[in-house]
Amino acid sequence: MLIAFSFTKLDAQQLPQYSNYMINDFVMNPAIAGNNSYFEGKSNNRYQWVGLTDAPRTYILSVNGPTKAYNMGLGGILFTDIVGPTRRTGFYLSYAYHLKVAEKIKVSMGISGGILQFMVDGSKINLHTPNDIAISSGIQSVIIPDFGAGVFAYSTDHKWYFGVSVPQVMQNQIKFFDYKTSSLNKLATHVYSTAGYKFNVGDNFKIEPSFCLKYVKPAPLQFDLGIRAIYKDKIWIGSAFRYLDAVSAMVGYTMQENITFAYSYDFTTTAIKKYSTGTHELMIGIKFHKQAEKESSVKVK
Repeated sequence: MLIAFSFTKLDAQQLPQYSNYMINDFVMNPAIAGNNSYFEGKSNNRYQWVGLTDAPRTYILSVNGPTKAYNMGLGGILFTDIVGPTRRTGFYLSYAYHLKVAEKIKVSMGISGGILQFMVDGSKINLHTPNDIAISSGIQSVIIPDFGAGVFAYSTDHKWYFGVSVPQVMQNQIKFFDYKTSSLNKLATHVYSTAGYKFNVGDNFKIEPSFCLKYVKPAPLQFDLGIRAIYKDKIWIGSAFRYLDAVSAMVGYTMQENITFAYSYDFTTTAIKKYSTGTHELMIGIKFHKQAEKESSVKVK
């Protein structure tokens, strides 16, 4: 399966899954860069299908924030996605412009650009045909450019949001081979759509339903439906359902108004559950802002 993923036409889902998409939304949409009044850094660590040999592991570090004029945002993402003998590493820079369209509504447009490195360690693959010319016994690597774009609408009090993003717009080819070939390996353009709304329930509680739609041709449309209960903008618990994949339980806590911890556990609903004990995802976030810019109450992200 891994060989098929690496060396056949890559039209299926290529990008990793995230259960905490509503917490670290910037990694899915460059237009979100700078939508807060402070810079923030977040680290996502996902261990998928624990117990399964060579299961996917994803590590992400992201930073984004506004310029001094507060109508533009800048950001960057560094990530590594490992599946068995394959590794996908990338670095992106993002720019977003935020336009005020109503008293409490803004719409931002963002672009991202960077480089991707694909690596395959042939020494970790047992070939059916020895000395197959399609892959060497050493490490093969290729570096290609990549671009993405997005649009994001939101209320300035962070009560609601709606966004659409398109990663891997260019569909650049991935050429591992030294010999001449008409390889069809290429990046597949994905389409993401996210939305959420916070309902006030009394003075201390908020309920936030959200969804995330993902589509890449010719794979079927996939969607996540989630909900969080938030107490005093500091503590939350929630759950999410990912169609034909998993059910997630999540919890989070914001400490000292600028350090956030979030954890989710995915209960796999496919046949993989026979071989895996589930998926763990941990996120740590830090807000960087001057003392004078701190708001009277922290807004959970």
